[in-house]
Amino acid sequence: MFDLNFYRGKKIFITGHTGFKGSWLCRILLYLGADVTGYGLEPPTDPSLFRIAGISNDIHSVIGDIRDREKLLSVFHDAEPELVIHLAAQPIVKDSYKNPAYTYEVNVLGTVNILECVRQSKKVKSFLNVTTDKVYKNNEWEWGYRENDELDGFDPYSNSKSCSELVTHSYRRSFFRTSDVAVSTARAGNVIGGGDFSKDRIIPDCIRAVQAKRDILVRNPYSTRPYQHVLDPLYAYLMIAAMQYQDRKYAGYYNVGPDDEGCYRTGDLVDLFCRTWNDDIRRVDQYARGPHEANFLKLDCSKLKATFNWKPHWDIKKAIEMTVEWNRCWIGGKDIKACMDKQIVDFLGV
Repeated sequence: MFDLNFYRGKKIFITGHTGFKGSWLCRILLYLGADVTGYGLEPPTDPSLFRIAGISNDIHSVIGDIRDREKLLSVFHDAEPELVIHLAAQPIVKDSYKNPAYTYEVNVLGTVNILECVRQSKKVKSFLNVTTDKVYKNNEWEWGYRENDELDGFDPYSNSKSCSELVTHSYRRSFFRTSDVAVSTARAGNVIGGGDFSKDRIIPDCIRAVQAKRDILVRNPYSTRPYQHVLDPLYAYLMIAAMQYQDRKYAGYYNVGPDDEGCYRTGDLVDLFCRTWNDDIRRVDQYARGPHEANFLKLDCSKLKATFNWKPHWDIKKAIEMTVEWNRCWIGGKDIKACMDKQIVDFLGV
């Protein structure tokens, strides 16, 4: 495990900082004493964690499109980062069917653009591209996919992230093989946590149902996904970025996900949420026809565990508890920054 003090005073550049994961990542880095520059679009939801937590007040936040290479290069040049974590993406499977061209532009060309910034920099020593567990060709196997399995996502979102991986691999071989820049990708599973207001995601759907005092509608109750609290993969990202900064031998491609008990059927996850929220709410299965989505998906995270002696920190029960705690705090009008910092301290054990 790495020394958290590593990030004190380090200059970090984050793309997609206005999103759910990006906002939590900024808050962790602020807690660790880093100098953070974020580049991303306006928050993708309203409400948004980025605005609720006042992230823009505490970092250097620039609103910009990852497809705008000239603006990105200018902001990047001024920031002079030492580490870069690339989160910017069009992340919704259903939206990728509605607008595939935009999805590929953001997820593929956006990756090219940030890698061009890194290639032209003399300061960057560590680059991490965050992709998804959906980059793999999904054979509906009962065992987890490993990093050397075939990359061939089915839908435009998943496929565009497969392409983002391949772009990163090419840049790593073509431009960074003999440089001081360490390059990795992290393929993470589904995340949950306080502050996710995205559409077509099961836990935000649960929160919206609670607020509206209606039943929770579940369209694919038997689909199985690897779920974990958002702090678990974010910690892994920071660990990979820090360790490869200090020693390039750690650069590579890593799955980031829960242990087997974190692979939950959607319906069971909703039932766990209902028990934890402890109000008179219930789930109603509503099988809806729609575009193709994988039924079973699981990651093998042996490489991450063996390389860094890493393991998931919070199990699914704790993840749901922390998600409920945050949302009760938000609905109750309490101090969101204090709630986030409390959970970060709890997670890090400091």
